[in-house]
Amino acid sequence: MQGNPRSHGLWEKTARPAPVTAPLADKTRAEVVVIGGGYTGLSTALHLAERGTDVVLLEAVEIGFGGAGRNVGLVNAGMWVMPDALVDTLKVERGERLIDFLGEGPAHVWDIIERYGIDCEATRAGTLHVAADRTGLAELQQRHEQWSRRGAPVQLLDAGAAAERLGTSRYHGALFDARAGTIQPLAYARGLADAAIGRGARIFTGSPATELRSHDGGWRIATPQGAVTAGKVVFATDAYTRHLMPEIRTQQVFLPYFNLATAPLPDDVAKRILPNREGAWDTREVLTSFRMDRRNRLVFGSVGALRHGGQAIHRAWARRALKRTFPQIGRVEFEAEWYGTIGMTSDNLPRFHQLAEGVVTFCGYNGRGIAPGTAFGRCLADWLTGGNTELPLQPTPPQPASLRALRGAYYEAGAQAYHLIDARG
Repeated sequence: MQGNPRSHGLWEKTARPAPVTAPLADKTRAEVVVIGGGYTGLSTALHLAERGTDVVLLEAVEIGFGGAGRNVGLVNAGMWVMPDALVDTLKVERGERLIDFLGEGPAHVWDIIERYGIDCEATRAGTLHVAADRTGLAELQQRHEQWSRRGAPVQLLDAGAAAERLGTSRYHGALFDARAGTIQPLAYARGLADAAIGRGARIFTGSPATELRSHDGGWRIATPQGAVTAGKVVFATDAYTRHLMPEIRTQQVFLPYFNLATAPLPDDVAKRILPNREGAWDTREVLTSFRMDRRNRLVFGSVGALRHGGQAIHRAWARRALKRTFPQIGRVEFEAEWYGTIGMTSDNLPRFHQLAEGVVTFCGYNGRGIAPGTAFGRCLADWLTGGNTELPLQPTPPQPASLRALRGAYYEAGAQAYHLIDARG
């Protein structure tokens, strides 16, 4: 996108075509305006349109331009934090409600994909959270106990069983989650847009929201070439918030994340790496993720940005790490590389804000945007249209993160240092 191959990499290369859209070029009205064409915005627009609501979605660049088109494509249940820690933060009733809600998140993704026939390489094979060392294995044991206590379909694998599922013996075990899986993330975003348009939603791209002001008991949202008036507004811009409501952005610390995709591997090699096609990530602080795509490319990612000196450092690290982890690959050739931004909140939990009367947002997914974004969009559509849905999060005021720019720079530099040392080790 925007002539930058490191913007969306493999996903832009292999995704289904985006629906034909154009900038908003006049004045119009709607019942609800959604700002942002990622998973939350598109899911909200789709579910509002399914309920017969007149909805307009404004996207500053293109469908899936932000995190929706750059992520690894892991459709995970829950958040980074362990279930018990989530309950400690939100208290029992609210915490358990959110855990149940997030645990069902992948099911909402699979349902939409099936109902609308979205071609996005959906693979419902589960995910593997893998133990990099004994400390990581102890962490997975805790996660297994806490999820199992709540009836989740998770399975703790020992080192031998994990090696069979992963195609490598470098890990100490793994936690398998049958609810989860993988998708082609940009293709899914474009499929959501197609589905929303088919249900009557109006989507305008190249239309950043540049002004928001009260108007006749509702709101007027201006774009460079047009304007929309509506009674309610949903901000679905999260870590890529730019022009309006900066408090969405300033409450998060940004973590860069990159992905590299190999050229398609020979069939005899590919069938020995994640043979069941789960998606995987490890327990390291500077974590590594890996998964296969439809054409046997291995997508390998970690914390870091492919800019300045990071591009060469992270690429060299990835080559060495792949050879250590999957020596059966042989010479590593990368076909695509890209990176994006993960917004991290102080407690690693999402947020619901009522930014003004009739103006709301869900944000702060902490690297877990696919399933939560889809699910939050659905429940938000119910709530906005007067359904009986009780939101899984209480509204809170945005709280600016301390030293956010410095901490973001530290994460980027720290990942470079870690990968430079590891690549030379």
